[in-house]
Amino acid sequence: MAKKTIKTTKTSSGPKRVVKRNSEQTKKQLENLALSIVKMAERAQDPAIAIPTRSLSNVSYNEKTRHVEMGSNKQSRNFFNYGQAKRFMQTMLVGSKCKDLIDMGKTASIRQIYYMSKHTIKGTKEKTFDDQAESDPIIEDLEVAIDTLREELHVFASNRGNLVGPITLVDDGNTLDCSAMGSAGYAVPSICEPDMIQFKKCKAKFILHVEKDTIWRRFHEDRFWQTHDCILSHGGGQPARGMRRLLRRMHEELKLPVYVLLDNDPWGYYIYSVIKHGSINLAYESRRMAIPDAKYIGVSSFDYDRCGMSDDVKIELDANDVKRAKQIANYTWFAKKKPWQKEIKKMLTNGFKMEVEAMISKNLSYLTEEYVPMKLKDKKQWLD
Repeated sequence: MAKKTIKTTKTSSGPKRVVKRNSEQTKKQLENLALSIVKMAERAQDPAIAIPTRSLSNVSYNEKTRHVEMGSNKQSRNFFNYGQAKRFMQTMLVGSKCKDLIDMGKTASIRQIYYMSKHTIKGTKEKTFDDQAESDPIIEDLEVAIDTLREELHVFASNRGNLVGPITLVDDGNTLDCSAMGSAGYAVPSICEPDMIQFKKCKAKFILHVEKDTIWRRFHEDRFWQTHDCILSHGGGQPARGMRRLLRRMHEELKLPVYVLLDNDPWGYYIYSVIKHGSINLAYESRRMAIPDAKYIGVSSFDYDRCGMSDDVKIELDANDVKRAKQIANYTWFAKKKPWQKEIKKMLTNGFKMEVEAMISKNLSYLTEEYVPMKLKDKKQWLD
């Protein structure tokens, strides 16, 4: 694989740092938003911000791209509206803080943005934000309003997810061999854009993404990634944006197939849907995070009989499980797929769900030495 050139700049002290190529463009978008508000005020108009609606009613499935995409519906957030005024000012305030971060060349967590923006308005007892639950959605509002990503606003979330395998990457100017990172592996950061992370060398043949840290540790300890020449990753449940973005980049730039191993329950199905087609709440990010070619290799509702499992692994479905399963079956991107309809119907007929850990009931390494190798060999068992 050809070595990639990494653009860096020297600071007055410390190591070289990667130049953030998107910063000026994002800064300009924020400034244009502010200028549009100023122009409305100068024309004696009610200052307003148009924000695309983030809801299921404004989401559609693009058959061509196989992405969940946001529609064209927007809501107007007006200054001279009693019910919207505070939200309007909060949006402008958070936008101002993001511009400050770009100017400083620094990043901040969503929690830090909350504290940077929180203060008591002079001459009143009114606070700009009462709690973080108010500020977090504002960041998403800004993303869709100016068509950018949180990471490009220099805002990051907590790191969640790890990987291990035969890949060497450059993270913030530091070269890291992910096959030699110890028992914890490489901690995937929130910001995984090309200006922060570059791929230097990769010998992996595919990516196996598992749902939980506990399962990841089983695979890592059994050296599954070494035996099968793969990258092994987990997202700690539904993968965070950083993990989804890195998976997409490795799939797209390194041409690595992505196979997903999740619990046999509606939530496992949904996590797969998010990885493959994008999430409903973050539909505006699907084009940069979804992996339409990802394959679900297990755990399947048919594996109880196929693998000769005991009754001890059964977890009875509750009313919420049944409701969620039916909702997922009706998603446009699942509704037309007969294998998925058959899979979900089988789970409902079974009346129980199974965790990935259920396979360990046969023996500790059954999952890594027999079950997944069997799944990788028999593609007819995969779900697309």
